[in-house]
Order: sequence, then structure tokens, then C-alpha cells
Amino acid sequence: PFSLCGSFAAPIHRALRRQSRSGLSGVVIPNCSEMTQSGEVYLDCQDQSLTSIPSSSTWSRVPNHLLLARNQIKALRSGSFLGYERLSSLDLQQNQISQVEEDAFQGLTHLTTLLLQHNQLRTLSEEALIPMPNLHYLRLYDNPWKCLCPMESLIRTLQVPSNRNLGNHAKCAEPVSLKDRKLKQIDPDLLCEEFGPNVNVTQTLEPNPIRGKLDATALCHTYLFPVTWMDCRSRGLTEVPPGIPDNVVRVDLSLNKIHHLKPRDFHGAKSLRILNLSSNDMQRIDTGSLSGLLHLQELDLSSNRLHFVQYGVLEDLYFLSKLKLGGNPWMCDYNIHYMVYWLRLHPGVKHSGLLCQSPLEYIGERVEDYVRSYNRDCPKDRQLSRPDQNQRDAEIWDSPMELQGEIEEEELEPSHLRAPQKYQIFRLA
Repeated sequence: PFSLCGSFAAPIHRALRRQSRSGLSGVVIPNCSEMTQSGEVYLDCQDQSLTSIPSSSTWSRVPNHLLLARNQIKALRSGSFLGYERLSSLDLQQNQISQVEEDAFQGLTHLTTLLLQHNQLRTLSEEALIPMPNLHYLRLYDNPWKCLCPMESLIRTLQVPSNRNLGNHAKCAEPVSLKDRKLKQIDPDLLCEEFGPNVNVTQTLEPNPIRGKLDATALCHTYLFPVTWMDCRSRGLTEVPPGIPDNVVRVDLSLNKIHHLKPRDFHGAKSLRILNLSSNDMQRIDTGSLSGLLHLQELDLSSNRLHFVQYGVLEDLYFLSKLKLGGNPWMCDYNIHYMVYWLRLHPGVKHSGLLCQSPLEYIGERVEDYVRSYNRDCPKDRQLSRPDQNQRDAEIWDSPMELQGEIEEEELEPSHLRAPQKYQIFRLA
């Protein structure tokens, strides 16, 4: 039940709908979530099947951030955001927007971030941006831009040097001569000269296949709430896409086909805190592939085909606190020791799934237990160079001479002052 007196009712389920604030009009509005973080009000209306912008009078508080991603909005009409004057970010990605009227963003003088990627926009006038003088971050990629004369003013605006974060990665879909050219790189003087109004440049365009070399911002969905993160799941990627922005906190690369992590794959992703690489059929991680991730806190390597992790792979992960390793065919031989020693030196890291899968005699055993037994049994498998070669190993390692040798190794005086020793013991682990 919801109150009809105008008080805000807390959402209890995404699928629910509630009555309008007056309770008399019968208008059904989406069950959006109002949240406060660091003193900022977030209004989350994602995945609500909306076809238009909800009225600002609907909400108990004026939001600073409005999330409208993954709805069914097709057009932004004049005055769509009246009453939302406090907005600093507006997320409209993954809708069906094909039309933006000139006064659609009227009143958004404080807006700094506008996300319009993954829509159906073919043209946009510079006049539509004029009501947003503080706009510093504009995403327009993955729209079928028709780079003709009506786009000239917008393209000139995007190419102003001070607008370096406006319209990055957006590309022309038409005409054929400009297909796949970035809006920031084409010559705006040619748009109205080369193609007159009577020239037919429209043709059916096939979607470009996903290639590993494409920029991460073009391949993945980027979200701003609750943190800046990139959703790259199930994109058919065969390698880590380049160009992960340095402000991204979380990246989900699961359910792809990234078999091999290479050095500097995450170069520049200096703010990354959470990285999911699960379910990639991954077989190899090179030393240096995770270098630079100094602030990484969570790493998911589960459900891959890793037998071991090479020496040095984890050395930059100073603040790692959670490591998922399950679902890998870990091989309990000497190559697995690095992982165990690194975890031993970093006791604050909570890890799971590190179980031997081969060889047969160790299947199901904890890798830590295997390494411990290996170190315990290691001396019994080796012979010392002594006059009596037939002496049993157990007698050698239980003798006082071993104790004497180990104590002498720990003395503090320089080695050249120590008395000569008959032999030295080296523990190889």
C-alpha cells in the first residue's frame, strides 16, 4: 500500500508501480529509487520501460543525478527537464533516442555530464547544447551519425580544443566517404560543400563486427552510479580492449574469450578497484599484465583454465583484499608455489577456490597444504654429499650436525670470520 497524501513511499521492488503524488489523476509512474551518497541525491530510474521523462514534481527531493539508462525513450522534447535545474549528471544511454529538440535541455545550467551513447541519433544541433554552459563530459558514440551539413555546427563545437571531453569516439555512419571517421577528426568545411541537398548518400549500413582493437569506451557500457564502471560482459572480446579511462573504478570483462593477459593490458587504469576476469577460458597471465593496478582491491580469476600464476604477476597489488580463484585446473607442482608464498606474505587477502586439480594424488587438496607437505618432505628426497653415502636420509636430517649448520647460518658476524664448515645445508623451496 502507498499513501495518497503526497508523502514519498520507499520503493519495495523494481517491478512495482505506484500512484501519482496527487493520488487523483490515476497516472502510473515508475518505481524509481531515491538515494543519497556524499550529500548528493541520486534518482535511479533505470530499466523502467519509460517512454518519456518523468515530471520533476514526482519526487520528494530535487535530484543532483538522474539515471534513465535502458529505457524506451525515443525523443527529448522541449522543456523535458524543467524542474531538474540542480542536475549535474544525466544518464540517457541505451534508449532509442532519435530526436532531440533545441530546448530539450533548457534550465540545466549546472549539468557537467551528459551520456547519450548507444542511441539512434543521426543528427544533433549545437543549439541543443547551449543551455548547458558547464558541460564538460559528453558521450555520443554508438549512434548512427549522418555527417552532413546539419551536423556542421555540432562538429565545430566538439573540435574546439577546450572541449576535449565532448564527443570522443563518436563516428560517422553516413555518408559512405566518411563512414567510421571520428567526428573530432573530419573537416567541417566539407560537410556543406561536398554534399548538397540533392545528393543521395543514404544507404543501408551493416553493423561493424567487434574487434579486439576497438576502444573500450566504444565496446563497453559505461555507468556513473554507484561508481564509474564499465560493463564489458559477453562482448566476444579476445583481448583486453585498450583505452580504459583513468577514472573507472570497476571493470567487468567476464564471459568473454580472453585467453591471455599481456603486459600493460591495464596501463592507464590507475583508479581501478574491482576487476572481473572470470569465465574467459584464460590460460596464461604474463608478468606485468597487472602492473599499475596499485589500488586494486578485488580480483576475480575464477572459472578459467589457469594451471598456475607466473612469478611476479601479483607484485603490484598492494591493496588487494579479495581474490577469487575457483574453477581453475590448478596443477600442484613447483610452479604453484609462487601463488602460495605471495598469499602467505599478504595475510589480509581473502581468497577462495585454490584447490589442486592435478596430479591425481593431490586432487581436492588445498594448494597451501600441498606446498606445506612439499616443504616438509623435500629434504627426504635429496642426498647430502657425505663420506657415508649409505646413511639413511632420516638420520642425516635428525643429526645434531644439521642443527649446528642452521645455527651457524644465522650468526651475525661476517661470513669471512666464521670457522670453516664441513658442509653447508641449503633448503630449496
